[in-house]
Amino acid sequence: MFESLQDGLRDAFKSISGRAKLTESNMRDGLKMVENALLEADVSYTVVQDFMKQVSQRALGEKVLGSLSPDQQLVGIVNEELLSLLGKGEEGIRLKPGTNVLMMCGLQGSGKTTTCGKLTQLLKRQNLKCMLVAADLQRPAAIQQLHVLGDQLGVPVYSEPGEKDPVSVCRNAVAKAKQDEIEVVILDTAGRLAIDQELMDQLVLIDKRVQPDQVFLVVDGMTGQDAVNSAAAFNEALTLDGVIMTKLDGDARGGALLSVRHVTGVPLKFIGTGEQMDALEPFRPDGMASRILGMGDVVALVDEAQKLIDTKEREALEQKMASGQFTLDDFRDQINKIARPGLMQKMMGLLPGGAQLKDAMNQVDTGQETRRLIGIIDSMTAVERKNPKVIDISRRKRIAAGAGVQPQQVNELIKQFEMMKPMFTSMAQPGSMKEKMAMVQEMQQQMANPGRTMKTKKGTGKRLSASDKKKQKKEREKMLRNRLRKKKKNR
Repeated sequence: MFESLQDGLRDAFKSISGRAKLTESNMRDGLKMVENALLEADVSYTVVQDFMKQVSQRALGEKVLGSLSPDQQLVGIVNEELLSLLGKGEEGIRLKPGTNVLMMCGLQGSGKTTTCGKLTQLLKRQNLKCMLVAADLQRPAAIQQLHVLGDQLGVPVYSEPGEKDPVSVCRNAVAKAKQDEIEVVILDTAGRLAIDQELMDQLVLIDKRVQPDQVFLVVDGMTGQDAVNSAAAFNEALTLDGVIMTKLDGDARGGALLSVRHVTGVPLKFIGTGEQMDALEPFRPDGMASRILGMGDVVALVDEAQKLIDTKEREALEQKMASGQFTLDDFRDQINKIARPGLMQKMMGLLPGGAQLKDAMNQVDTGQETRRLIGIIDSMTAVERKNPKVIDISRRKRIAAGAGVQPQQVNELIKQFEMMKPMFTSMAQPGSMKEKMAMVQEMQQQMANPGRTMKTKKGTGKRLSASDKKKQKKEREKMLRNRLRKKKKNR
């Protein structure tokens, strides 16, 4: 996401590294590179001018004359101005008790109907009862598409075959939802290939007669400034509550995302980052600013990891980890989940400094690597998968021969299993975000230097001895058992 913008900003920061302090002379080239990176990302020209004015004033002011290096100071300033540009404290959707009606609108091709399904999936994760409403009567395939999504998600879809009035469909759907105590109703309204008066009149009429609680515009992030212009036109007619920007996993340069709030005053609420139903994220300005600056987004990373494990699996993992029974069979299942196309690259991109890791991943055939790991595990006996410690030299040779690999690669798999076990344990456990972030950062360091151990003695920097490792393992298992007991007691 936004690789060219990230590269441009990184080059700008590097251009002033090593300087004693920020001055007008040594900042001029760096600021010009920042400006060029934003313009090449298709950010609105007026937005770039306002943004650079604020950054320049702060960069050359008294506030930056501290102990940080110039490049660190500039990163901090750009980060704060990005947050100001993107908006603060407007994450997600505020829902009232009872039935909430959300009206979705947008042009054809923006991904509006698919986004209705993605938003439903996200709300279902919050245990909310949802209903989809097929109010796009201009495109017959839209009704069928919504029913397919409803079946896939396990939610009701309201439609009236043969009805020509979308207002009537929406009003009847809301009445049905209130009767069935549905908490969130999502209206999928008609789109057009371009903005026209007929489309706006129809949407205004639905807005007036149905009175949705919130109106969201779905725009295609790959259309650049056209997305911003569409948002401005729709907001003038409807007074939007938020924008959902789609297709940010493709060739989107980021200009629309950085411009829409400044130009229209309408906050971004969600971003679409893939074709899967779970590829819709609440827009978090701080996380997005951090991603743009190449510093990752660990909160989003933890959320992606938690999506891999549903509630029942999480409970089963908790019990296994508490009793020390997490096996290579479980590890294989998790590898299969992570191996979903594009997921590992996405997760690498969310790590702090993960751009380099992501580039490295792009050079590796992850599908082939996954098949190799699974082949090694499948070549083991049930006893060996349950307890890898029984694998001696002769067993290792037999497993390697069965999987068509070298014995050393069997060793590497077992080491990876031991390294990843705390990661999966952390994601499976109910813990604080701070704890999860620490685990992810520790894993990142381990990936950057595979030779180091996961933990060292405090203050020594030495590798843990065998007795220390055994003691640490017992303490970890004890902690997990205590957490499980507390959870059962609370139930």
